[in-house]
Amino acid sequence: MTSLYWHQMGSGDRDVVLLHGWGLNAEVWTTVVPRLAPHYRLHLVDLPGYGRSHGFGALTLAQMAREVLAAAPAHAVWIGWSLGGLVASRIALTSPQRVDRLITVASSPRFCAEADWPGIKPEVLSGFGHQLHQDFQRTVERFLGLQTLGTETARQDARWLKNVVLAQPLPDVEVLTGGLNILRTADLRQELIDLKVPLLRLYGYLDGLVPRSVVPLLDKEWPRSHSHIFPKAAHAPFISHPEPFCQQVMDFLTR
Repeated sequence: MTSLYWHQMGSGDRDVVLLHGWGLNAEVWTTVVPRLAPHYRLHLVDLPGYGRSHGFGALTLAQMAREVLAAAPAHAVWIGWSLGGLVASRIALTSPQRVDRLITVASSPRFCAEADWPGIKPEVLSGFGHQLHQDFQRTVERFLGLQTLGTETARQDARWLKNVVLAQPLPDVEVLTGGLNILRTADLRQELIDLKVPLLRLYGYLDGLVPRSVVPLLDKEWPRSHSHIFPKAAHAPFISHPEPFCQQVMDFLTR
């Protein structure tokens, strides 16, 4: 039997859904919940097969989006981090009537690098997939370390992320492999040009997974969207810099 884990909290008259990234679970948002909950009704979910959302195998991006949307509020702001940004973007494309505003965090419409597109080298993603079958936990921990690399609080942030992962059930290798496949193959660049939903894109200047060189390319391709780069953050700006992160979110939601 499959079931998605949802947790609701907060007050206010606006629903906000938060989607985590690859290998993790909804607890990653703990750093920003105290700041956002007084203003919004927050809906935190473990993506299918992650954390407490049991019974799922490897899903495509479209399948993951459908599963999440099925139990989501009728109309909400969607905030998606990394892989969660792809899921939230797919939902905004297929069901724009359900999306008030979209915020992507350290995410990219195309994670995999190409000749004219900056991103994660294909061999790196393939290497993670191969290593998952050899040393599951070490591979996940290595990926978590990459997400905070370069920041002033890198060591403690990586340790915190590791504790978040280990405090909940670990995803199956099949689920993680499916997530890597989404990161390797998904490409929403052209589709998102015609997105009608207001979009804010948040980035970390030190991010080694979504290079900051992506930002001006998308500023040009998606002139109706807004972008902001946190100067001392890496792949998890809401963990290393929760206060300025929340300020960006709240400013965007009051425009």
